[in-house]
Amino acid sequence: MEKLVIGSRESRLAVIQSEIVRDSIRKFSPETEVEILTMKTSGDRILDRPLEQIGGKGLFVKELDRALLEGRTDLSVHSLKDVPMELPEELPLVAFSAREDVRDVLVLPPGRSEPDLSLPVGCSSRRRMIQFRELYPQADFRTIRGNVQTRLQKLDSGEYGAIILAAAGLKRLGLEHRISRYFTTEEMIPAAGQGILAVQGRAGKDYGYLAGFHDEQSRVCALAERAFARAMGGDCSTPVGAYARVEGGTVILNALFMDKETGKRYRGSIEGSVQKPQEAGILLARRLREKGENLRR
Repeated sequence: MEKLVIGSRESRLAVIQSEIVRDSIRKFSPETEVEILTMKTSGDRILDRPLEQIGGKGLFVKELDRALLEGRTDLSVHSLKDVPMELPEELPLVAFSAREDVRDVLVLPPGRSEPDLSLPVGCSSRRRMIQFRELYPQADFRTIRGNVQTRLQKLDSGEYGAIILAAAGLKRLGLEHRISRYFTTEEMIPAAGQGILAVQGRAGKDYGYLAGFHDEQSRVCALAERAFARAMGGDCSTPVGAYARVEGGTVILNALFMDKETGKRYRGSIEGSVQKPQEAGILLARRLREKGENLRR
């Protein structure tokens, strides 16, 4: 009997996401034994500083990458939006889940229908801050870190008047009832890869047992969105949003970035072939960058 080990962060959400992959493998390949190995990453341990000050999103995958390279695990499961844009060639992404709800959401303390803007809004994403302030110009923000449950506890204890989270995580945790407002993808363009689970493996290995898990439309959207974010220099300190959808043989990409020099925001969209989704992302990035450069002249 073949045995597989899935590497996962320790948070309840990360384990649930790994269980989704585990259960899919068991269903597709019942003879395969699958277990989950959890570990605390540097990003989970260092909670008192913004990510861009301590090394970015790579802090959430460094320990998982090491376990993969050393052969202690066979797969890692990530929220795709947390995966760095540049990956080691020997550790490629090998499968993508069907997309969960892609939207960002507003979460309020129990009993409230509107945010108390005399208190800070808990948010660690500049992408979210920029777009939220277009809807609530008087909002002030304070960085909030930690897993979803920790953030909810901080909200409910009165530290924040509202927090902004991804719908996908709340739904996977069974906490959909905490959502006070869904932002449309026009109001708040999501992070590249939001709502998609990515499986990372080792180059040259056979991952046929993931056939029942993998979703091709998600792969196309992920490639387009991540190509845009990568071309814009996207990391946790660069305000970039990208959301793609597939219609027939076409991928439609909507995106946002903020010029850090001028503070101006630029939005755009493009259509491309599902056969070459990365080209669409790169071309839209070039157009928006040129637009910004022309306005600075």
